[in-house]
Amino acid sequence: MKSTVYFMDFRATPKENLFGKLGRLLDAAGISDTFKKRDLVGIKLHFGELGNAAYIRPVFLRKIVETVKAYGGKPFLTDANTLYAGTRGDAVSHFTTAVQNGFAYSVVDAPLIIADGLRGKSETAVTVNGKHFKKVYIGSEIVQADTLLSVAHFKGHELSGFGGAIKNLGMGCASRRGKLAQHSTVSPKVTRKKCVGCGECVDHCSQKAISLKEEKAGIDDKKCIGCGECILICPNSAIEIQWNAAIPVFLEKMVEYTAGVLKDKEGRLLNINFITDVSPACDCYGHNDAPIVRNIGVLASKDPIAVDRASIDLVNAEHALPGTCLQNNLNPGEDKFGGIYPKVDWHIQFDYAESLGIGKQEYELVRI
Repeated sequence: MKSTVYFMDFRATPKENLFGKLGRLLDAAGISDTFKKRDLVGIKLHFGELGNAAYIRPVFLRKIVETVKAYGGKPFLTDANTLYAGTRGDAVSHFTTAVQNGFAYSVVDAPLIIADGLRGKSETAVTVNGKHFKKVYIGSEIVQADTLLSVAHFKGHELSGFGGAIKNLGMGCASRRGKLAQHSTVSPKVTRKKCVGCGECVDHCSQKAISLKEEKAGIDDKKCIGCGECILICPNSAIEIQWNAAIPVFLEKMVEYTAGVLKDKEGRLLNINFITDVSPACDCYGHNDAPIVRNIGVLASKDPIAVDRASIDLVNAEHALPGTCLQNNLNPGEDKFGGIYPKVDWHIQFDYAESLGIGKQEYELVRI
């Protein structure tokens, strides 16, 4: 049996604005069935790095919060601290960034709780017995929440090809230790011919793993945690991932973390993907490039694989927008994320997640 994915576009009328339409989408997708009255409902999202403007608009989160409250739930907005240096590396900075990006209580009508504590060490070990991990380490507030709503900004990603519900859950809910475990085999390299010795990567490396030698950057593999921040920081594209078995392993590790997040939450998960401002890279960076396709809509499903698969298909069905970084696969039916990251096989996360019983790739799209 196919999984059901509900879809709303961004057409509105004087009789129904987008917030009313979003409410109908949530009702159709069964939000009221995912929790009981007085349940603590964690709404997992990405607050956006300071300087990034592609993240989901806070007013849409307010509508989701209002819907949860209308059915008797007790919602809170949450995310886990980042592994890399940035404006969300600890709970104080993270909370401050979230408020500055518009997620203040007065806007979203719900408290913000950082899932893995002050310094990213508040974690719970969850047994998964996977190919790569026996246990995974999840932010404790995620584990303790009665219900989880994944609200993901669907976009490109330099390590996973795209970021949607699976990544929002698997990577986004991991504690700092968990993020390190997922990234640990991914080590970038410096193309010396392109490196001009500007030192930008040195200044931004949180682990002091990069230094200048003979006016060229060099990376100490023993110190590198594989966060990948230097890849986008470099103004000359001189730092890139070593494209080998590391990417497939990274994707499988991320999926095993997704399985850990969902353990003991059967029937208590709803995934909501916003296909808006489809930037080519993650919201973790302090900037966002031009969107590669138009704003398409919002999808909701209890199946994280199906909602991501449907999102991919809708993006790939589009004409690419002009004037973006996407130079290949511009036509409807062509793989847009493959055009940006041709060496990342994003299918791996679907196939592996399906093999673990997380969900199904086959879906029925229901338009509201």
